[in-house]
Amino acid sequence: MNSFDFSTKIASKRFENPIFTASGCASSGQELSQFFPLSEIGAIVTKSIMSKARTGRITPRMAETPSGMLNSIGLQGPGIDLFLERDIPWLIENKSKIVVSIAGESVDEYGVLARRLRAVQGISAIEVNISCPNVENRGQVFACQPDTASAVIESVRRNIGGELPIIAKLSPDVTDIVEIAASVIKAGVDGLALINTLLGMAIDLNTMQPKLGGKTGGLSGPAIRPIAVRAIYQVHQAFPNTPIVGMGGVSNGKDALELVLAGATAISVGTATFSDPTAVIKIRDELRSLLIERGFSDFKSAIGYAHRQIA
Repeated sequence: MNSFDFSTKIASKRFENPIFTASGCASSGQELSQFFPLSEIGAIVTKSIMSKARTGRITPRMAETPSGMLNSIGLQGPGIDLFLERDIPWLIENKSKIVVSIAGESVDEYGVLARRLRAVQGISAIEVNISCPNVENRGQVFACQPDTASAVIESVRRNIGGELPIIAKLSPDVTDIVEIAASVIKAGVDGLALINTLLGMAIDLNTMQPKLGGKTGGLSGPAIRPIAVRAIYQVHQAFPNTPIVGMGGVSNGKDALELVLAGATAISVGTATFSDPTAVIKIRDELRSLLIERGFSDFKSAIGYAHRQIA
């Protein structure tokens, strides 16, 4: 068992195991660090950071659904200056692999953020969250159109240079996710993050008003896993050489394995950590055992296995 190679790679960067946190669900890792050493998982994906501090959307911001959770946080965060001063040094001190997630209200803001991160030591990759509100396009999402998606990635690539891998985080709320994936791959990404939350809504039957202060929010949890599996499978089928960080409703090792078989190179765990802060560790161990039980000699051999033709 000790000889099993559980590592994975995104472009030039190697990760000891394929289990990451999901952006927005563990901040910059400090809350989770009281439960396990952050060095025991593949990477911490930070909450999406913006140029300036942001207070987020009005409350209430979260609502339960029968098979998941709606959130309407609104990219609350400290801004890039405080993030670089406080969070990056802390993560490096705690020996964590760091994937910095960035978000912006304009193409130019993404470029500015990329330029700020270019010379920062200790970062393994940049996640470009193009699934956030786009004020340049009437509240739409950059990832919903090939031209706006590619424009953001081109700006980030131009400003970040060739050292750090760029991972584009895509929205499932599109007609053809393969088309969006094609546009950002052409623009220069090294990997994809699939999938972000789906836009949803809930209404309180007592007040007869929306449960969320912002009315709509992102649906996460077990309900969206089949959509994540479908999206990962379709994109991997079209672009088998592009690494995919799979996410969406992963609660245990079997869920993670399903995304890996569909084509995921790594797995981000989000909503599950709210009910169990050690979920990422349990999922890591369960996934490893499941792979060994099925005769895989290393993690890499399982990626996209569901695409193989069985004689």
